[in-house]
Amino acid sequence: MNRIVFFDTTLRDGTQRAGISLTVSDKIKIAQRLSAFGIQYIEGGWPGSNPKDAEFFEAMKSKKLPGGAKLVAFGSTRRGGIPADRDTNLRALVESGTPAAAIFGKSWDFHVRDALGVSLEENLEMIRDSVAFLKSKGIEVIYDAEHFFDGFKANREYALATLEAAWKGGAGWLTLCDTNGGTLPSELTGIIDEVRRFLAAGIPLGIHAHNDCELAVANSVAAVQAGITMVQGTINGYGERCGNANLVSIIPILKLKLKIDCLSDDRLKDLTHLSHFVSEVANMAPIESQPFVGRNAFAHKGGVHVSALQKNPATYEHLDPALVGNERQVIISELSGRSNLASHAQDGRLSLEASREETGQVLEMVKNLEHQGYQFEGAEATLELMIRQAKGGFKEPFVHQGFRIIVEKREDDRVFSEATIKVMVGDRVIHTAADGNGPVNALDNALRKALEEVFPALKRVKLLDYKVRVLEGSDGTGAKTRVLIESGDGERTWGTVGVHENIIEASWQALVDSLKYELINNGK
Repeated sequence: MNRIVFFDTTLRDGTQRAGISLTVSDKIKIAQRLSAFGIQYIEGGWPGSNPKDAEFFEAMKSKKLPGGAKLVAFGSTRRGGIPADRDTNLRALVESGTPAAAIFGKSWDFHVRDALGVSLEENLEMIRDSVAFLKSKGIEVIYDAEHFFDGFKANREYALATLEAAWKGGAGWLTLCDTNGGTLPSELTGIIDEVRRFLAAGIPLGIHAHNDCELAVANSVAAVQAGITMVQGTINGYGERCGNANLVSIIPILKLKLKIDCLSDDRLKDLTHLSHFVSEVANMAPIESQPFVGRNAFAHKGGVHVSALQKNPATYEHLDPALVGNERQVIISELSGRSNLASHAQDGRLSLEASREETGQVLEMVKNLEHQGYQFEGAEATLELMIRQAKGGFKEPFVHQGFRIIVEKREDDRVFSEATIKVMVGDRVIHTAADGNGPVNALDNALRKALEEVFPALKRVKLLDYKVRVLEGSDGTGAKTRVLIESGDGERTWGTVGVHENIIEASWQALVDSLKYELINNGK
């Protein structure tokens, strides 16, 4: 069981998820990243189905995969009535130049008759011929038994006969696929046991699970416990419909829970970064609640929880987040206790100290503000500024004295925004204006224009994200609005928040806090 191998199909199955479209360059980046992480097999696509995948495999002929992963081309068994050596799909697999190929065949008699329209015996010949043809070309063959578990439940003898045909053809792996994602773990392990009894000892088996019942990870782990040694899946569980088995969850479960040495400790620490990297390249927002790697996977909000955590993290964490490259978060909110605030100060999120009395006052202030619509999850910079002000002795780096915004729609339908602001730095009043592609952008530009001459360090501050939420939709256009801004200086990031019935004022509050925070924490 220590010789578990991982077969990643993010570049093929993963791209079948709605909203994901990878360029050839994207696929190359992900393939190289997966190989460096330690994935043994990387399925790159179906070269016989579209020009993009054919181009990808051609480009990969001149590139190396760091880490030594095997690149895999995907396809199907030959068509009925056509010799394997004349089948265009199989020939495309050979021409792709990959050392391994994964081909799928029908295991369910219902599919053979109704989808392929061939006899049961001919389907067996198609499987055997296709595997043997690729094997004769020196290609390692991973045979994917499509719909195997449904096929087994419908016709046990025939489903097993398809596996036997693939093995006799020369397949190196027989992968059992839960293609519709409807098999329960207890059913799955029972069927795997029967397969192992039927096949000769030592024949390597794989599992390919879909997530339609949200059981793909559970089924994959159960399959390993039942003796399967290849696990197929995708990064972040991307895939058609409800997705594929999520390797980002499976790998740490096998490594940390089942104690299977399937990946080095150092590579496991790169898991969170790998997950986010693939999300970024695929232009998908990371799932904050995703186990192991999500931003909230080790986030604690309840005061009782945080108090216990400070005594021993094992009270509310099933493992050390650092093992998978993640980190603990303690969230300040109306549910917080003193322990939450103390934890933020201890881990450097808040660069100050407060007495017990001051901490109580701050928490009361936080609860009142959150009742008004503020949210300090992801807005620690605004929280720190508030605490500094509450403690007294806080010197503002600048004071804003007002702004005016002009929004004009011209005859050519272009919308023009200009902001004029007035700020005071020490005894100096700075009055300036700037335009932008919207009122908030114009405000941001004007504020920076006024301050950067005095505080050159602000030139490196960038606005990274801008989120708006209407808090009371029933109030229509007069509803209270919350604006969250994420900023960064190239070394770290911080969040600020503003709340007001006027979206411009809410944005202004968050913008001002983002620059004040940088100045206060970098000595101006």
